[in-house]
Amino acid sequence: MNHRRIVVKAGSSSLTDETGRLDEARISRLVDMLAELREEGHEVLLVSSGAIAAGLGKLGWQRESISMPEKQAAAAVGQGLLINTYEQMFAERGIVIGQLLLTRSDVEVRNRFLNIRNTTETLLAHRIIPIVNENDTVAVEEIRFGDNDTLGSLVAVVAEADLVVLLTDIDGMYTSDPRLDESAERLLDVWEITEELEQMAGGTGTVVGTGGMRSKLAAARIAMDAGIDLVVAASTEPDVLARIVRGEDIGTQFHARKAVRGR
Repeated sequence: MNHRRIVVKAGSSSLTDETGRLDEARISRLVDMLAELREEGHEVLLVSSGAIAAGLGKLGWQRESISMPEKQAAAAVGQGLLINTYEQMFAERGIVIGQLLLTRSDVEVRNRFLNIRNTTETLLAHRIIPIVNENDTVAVEEIRFGDNDTLGSLVAVVAEADLVVLLTDIDGMYTSDPRLDESAERLLDVWEITEELEQMAGGTGTVVGTGGMRSKLAAARIAMDAGIDLVVAASTEPDVLARIVRGEDIGTQFHARKAVRGR
């Protein structure tokens, strides 16, 4: 693969431990991989979940029993924990980060869209890594992205990226749920999203996340239609980002529509 600008989305399950608290070892591995990509000449943007999960862990609240305002309060607590962790870890590697918190209307309203693009371009021009998350503290049902898979692809569209990588707790898309079906086979390449694929996608993902394979298909459709490749891969795979960029058989690759690839 020859990708100049890459958006990496890390889901909550890739950043937290089994108790729902931020897992610094996992985050450190992610930061190392992003720093390595940048050293190799790629521009990187990180779309990071984990604010609500971090807040819930800090407060000792259970996700299943809290209201939407309490989730937003947890996000307010957790976002500070999350971005502070990133700031410290990237600083140890000599890298400055910038935070962008978005809602759907920020992307859908033209002047806001352009403002985000201008900010992103300026950050990247100064070798600052943008870290993006949904603004969970103010987002409500009608304005929220619903999951950061969709946000990852929309950020890629805004930033005119070449590749989106969705890091998750499963190593790609399968013909059925591999946790339930031993005969499930991983799909290596997807050129078109069909009704059959959507039926394969199933339901939601892990307890700490809001998305599942269905949300990843929705994100893939956005990216493919915009001429952007997208890969779904496991965050636990060693050197996963470098290996994807090298074109190794990692995860499931959704190929951009050729008609718009040269946009």
